[in-house]
Amino acid sequence: MSLHYRTALAGCLLVTSPFLAQNAAAHQAGDWLLKFGVTQVRPDSDNGSVLGGTVDLDASDNVEPSISLTWMATDHLGIELLGALPFEHEIKSRALGGKIATTKQLPPTLSVQWHFLPTATVQPYVGVGVNYTRFFDTDTKGALSGSRLVLDDSFGLAGQVGVHVPFNEGWFINADVRYADIDTDVNLNSTRIGTANIDPWVTTVGFGLAF
Repeated sequence: MSLHYRTALAGCLLVTSPFLAQNAAAHQAGDWLLKFGVTQVRPDSDNGSVLGGTVDLDASDNVEPSISLTWMATDHLGIELLGALPFEHEIKSRALGGKIATTKQLPPTLSVQWHFLPTATVQPYVGVGVNYTRFFDTDTKGALSGSRLVLDDSFGLAGQVGVHVPFNEGWFINADVRYADIDTDVNLNSTRIGTANIDPWVTTVGFGLAF
C-alpha cells in the first residue's frame, strides 16, 4: 500500500479510536456490506512489449470513485462484487517517443472473502476471486496517430487483503489492497502485435454500512 493510503488510514484510526471500544459493530450471516470509496489502479511498472520485444509499453495510474457490495454467507465468509467508474490510462512507449494511446477500462471483480474477526474492533479479511476487465474507447496518439489500436478483454485471478474498522452502529472504515492478473492482447490495424501485462495493484480507502 502506498504511503498516501497508509497515512490516510492511520489518520482515520486516530480520529475514531476513542469510540471503537464502545461502538464496534459486528457483521453476521445474512448481512449486506455496502462500501463506497476511492480506488487507485496502479499498473505494474513494466507492462511488457510488443512487435517482437522492440516496442515497450507503460500504462499510467488512475484514481476513480468505487463501490462494492458484500453478502455475508456466514459470520466469516463473504462474497463481494467490486465496481467503479471507468478508469482511464495513458499508454506510453520510450521506443516510440512517449504517449501512443489512451484507453478506458472497467474491472469488475468477484471475490470470496474470509473475515477472521467479525466481532472485533479491527476486522481483517482476505479474499480471492476473478477479475474481468473490459477495455474501450482506445484512442491512438503520437507515433500511432491514425492507426486503430484494440485491447482485448481480460479474465484473471485477483487476491485481496483488507480491514474494516467500525466507528458507529453499522458504519465502518474500509481499506484494502488487491493484486489483479490483467493481460490483454494488443491489436494494431486488426493484426495482433503482442500482449500487454497490466497486472495492477488496486488500493481502496473508504467507508461502509452493514445492514
